[in-house]
Amino acid sequence: MQSQFKNPSDELTPWETPKHLPATAWHSVAIGTYESLFCFIEIPKGSKYKYELHKPSGLVMVDRVLHSAVHYPANYGFIPRTYCGDNDPLDVLVLGQEMVYPGTLMKGFPIGVMTMVDNKEEDDKIIAVHVDDPEYNHYQDISELPPHRIRELERFFLDYKVLEKVDRKVTIEKFSGAQEAKKIIGDAVELYRRTFLNP
Repeated sequence: MQSQFKNPSDELTPWETPKHLPATAWHSVAIGTYESLFCFIEIPKGSKYKYELHKPSGLVMVDRVLHSAVHYPANYGFIPRTYCGDNDPLDVLVLGQEMVYPGTLMKGFPIGVMTMVDNKEEDDKIIAVHVDDPEYNHYQDISELPPHRIRELERFFLDYKVLEKVDRKVTIEKFSGAQEAKKIIGDAVELYRRTFLNP
């Protein structure tokens, strides 16, 4: 699949919401540029509740409470107008100082990606920093983060389903930098376009 990126400042999703799709954050938010992507936050940093978008209505619902003694290490949600092999939009963790309420849009700059396998399915998580947070917005690549922060992200995803589904295996394959994140976002935008705009 060929990425559509030409220039980091190009608008990635300039099209209007298709008439056959519900007007929700997934389908109706033009995500902006690679340097400043709109990210829809479902789960606040520090939450033990797992919220997710109710796709038909566009509301945010409580999906479940985490069974393990862990909390989300960053504001967590998805990048609108993207699509992945798990039939969902592309996941994103947005690093910043404070928690953000569910249903909020944040501007994020992608600095890397965590590739994991959840129940035998590959699952990419984009790691971004909050563009408007002065403590984080100077980071340009995941390699610049403190090593302990990477370990925290990894440990959370290894542990968060352990007590919930004993037969579910989660492994972290690798962490990659900003260039790989850019490619994965471009591919997910292109797959969305091919899936939803040319049905």
